[in-house]
Amino acid sequence: MLIGLTGPNAAGKGEVAALLVARRMAYHSLSDVLREELSRRGVAPSRENLIAVGNELRATGGAGVLAEMILPRLTGRDVVDSIRNPAEVEVLRRVPGFLLLGVDAPMEVRFSRAVARGRSGDGPTLEEFRAKEVVENSPDKTRQQLAATFAMADRTVRNDGTLAQLGQRVDEVLAQLEMREPA
Repeated sequence: MLIGLTGPNAAGKGEVAALLVARRMAYHSLSDVLREELSRRGVAPSRENLIAVGNELRATGGAGVLAEMILPRLTGRDVVDSIRNPAEVEVLRRVPGFLLLGVDAPMEVRFSRAVARGRSGDGPTLEEFRAKEVVENSPDKTRQQLAATFAMADRTVRNDGTLAQLGQRVDEVLAQLEMREPA
């Protein structure tokens, strides 16, 4: 079983990943691959640097390179977070049982969450937050294409309520897929 997560910034992908890890899935993130690369280079793992090195790796290694790099780490019961390019989805679709789950929430809710978590690089105003999202939806196939990637989702979960509601929605998706484990 392999569940990939995609969606815009602060939609709740990390919360969905935590719910899946609680169901004994191994966690992997394409962003962690980028953090490792930045660490090798001695560069701070800011959002801007993550985006830049991701785009660089896609340009030199192909648009699906980050997913290719994560494949050897998969154990057979995994969740892969931070899928941001359609080519990454195509690489992961080669794994039997892959499901792409899109996580979304309204922009104002996502902005409020981003402000609350206080991560540098999210944008201190709604306008800056929105502008950063435009950058993450490049027409260039070797860059982030969040909207195009989200459009490939096999299932979607709307995260506009409480964590309990999100957990229920994730459980519903898993039940539909007959993947839910007994309590």
